[in-house]
Amino acid sequence: MGWRSVLRYRRVVSADPDRLAPRTAAGRRVEDPVDVGGDDDTLDERSSSSPRPPWSLNAAAAAHVAAVVAKIFREEGPHLRATLVRQVRDLSLVDDAISAATVDALASWPTDGVPSAPGAWLTVVARRRLVDALRRHKRRREDDVDVEAIAGASVAVGGHVAEADDDDLALVFGSCHPSLNEADRVALTLQAVGGLRCEEVARAFLVPVTTMEKRLARAKAKLRRAGVSFTPPPPDEVERRLPAVLSVVYLIFNEGYLASRGDALVRLALCDDAIRLGRVLRRAAPRAEVLGLLALMLLTHARRETRTDGDGALVLLEHQDRSRWDAAAIAEGVVLLDEAMSLGQSGPFQIQAAIAALHAEASSSPSTDWAQIAALYAGLLRYSPSPVVRLNHAVAMAMAWGPDAGLSIVEALGKEGSLDGYHLYWSTRGELMARRGDIGAARRAFQRAKNLAKHDAEKRFLAAKLVALSQPSSSSSRSAVGIANTDAADEGDVGADG
Repeated sequence: MGWRSVLRYRRVVSADPDRLAPRTAAGRRVEDPVDVGGDDDTLDERSSSSPRPPWSLNAAAAAHVAAVVAKIFREEGPHLRATLVRQVRDLSLVDDAISAATVDALASWPTDGVPSAPGAWLTVVARRRLVDALRRHKRRREDDVDVEAIAGASVAVGGHVAEADDDDLALVFGSCHPSLNEADRVALTLQAVGGLRCEEVARAFLVPVTTMEKRLARAKAKLRRAGVSFTPPPPDEVERRLPAVLSVVYLIFNEGYLASRGDALVRLALCDDAIRLGRVLRRAAPRAEVLGLLALMLLTHARRETRTDGDGALVLLEHQDRSRWDAAAIAEGVVLLDEAMSLGQSGPFQIQAAIAALHAEASSSPSTDWAQIAALYAGLLRYSPSPVVRLNHAVAMAMAWGPDAGLSIVEALGKEGSLDGYHLYWSTRGELMARRGDIGAARRAFQRAKNLAKHDAEKRFLAAKLVALSQPSSSSSRSAVGIANTDAADEGDVGADG
């Protein structure tokens, strides 16, 4: 069965919102002041037609400003960083300038008021700080940076979409440069492109802030030594390196979807960060697989509110309240998938997005078209014949044609031993054995899965399965499926998750 046959969606045309250049309240475009070294350090771009808000230097004003700065940093920081790093090709210098501008905002806005175009204000100040640093260190630098051209440039944040997209693409590819190891690519991408502050990246990695500061500094130094220019890569390089970039984004998403570390099973902020990165890539490089990845993340993330209950216990896909799934995210994901398919360039993320769409459009687990999902996993194996994908394929086969169809694959994987330490392999094996009626083998498999599980939520779920199997009325009913995440990706998980 061709995997394209699963797509029966109506074509919907959507467009990204226009990016508007920052304006003052009076409608003027925000420009850099002509004198970048003068005495006017306030960069007062507030409207002259409206009075300044009566801020006083108190905790409430400071807290408000801190929240505004954090929001601007998250939303506009990545593009500001991309614009400046294109001009100086030194991520460390740019980040120092942005940090200094942030400190200036926190110091001045509580008393002067928040500017009408705060993002443009930060851009002007960051550029001024950057110019000052370049002038101080010019004699020690051997590059060809035109400091005065940078000083005289006007602020046009978001003003020209094509140029903005080129800057964003250059920053993404620079952050994912092959000279960095995978962990450093993820960390730097979260900060530089995702807009996370260092302490937020440290929290994502569950390491101290000082440790992450050193890691990011080493990564930036390595990029500087490698001569990474942070210019838009040529088309052939985009095509060659795009799969690695997409893998970094999906690693971030998967860590949020099913965390490998820490107490929380689901880390929604990381999923949101990955989706934000996916949107950046979609604007900058609207390739079929970019659209497929963004569709996959949206379709999977649509179930975020139903994957655990109020006590943090795992809720399997079949037991989730589908009325609580995010209909807007599903609709957007379907549109993106349809758009990706129209480009005629098949790929693994599109296949996984099609699987997620089949789950999303089914009214219940029994009504899901498991035969088509099994066919899709067979297609995915041609791109990525990993043990995890084979395990997902086994689950879909079992759901479509009974436990023996899946067990033949599971037992072959068991003989290879590649998933011996993977708890979801054992929970899948346990469920299929239970359905076959071999309760003893099922209990042994579930016990092994429980011993290997990392999270309390998973351990509690597997403990409940063991208790249920000890009951005299225990059966292998299809409606009591403990095989779950068949809409996961190549490096995703199956067996005890929703």
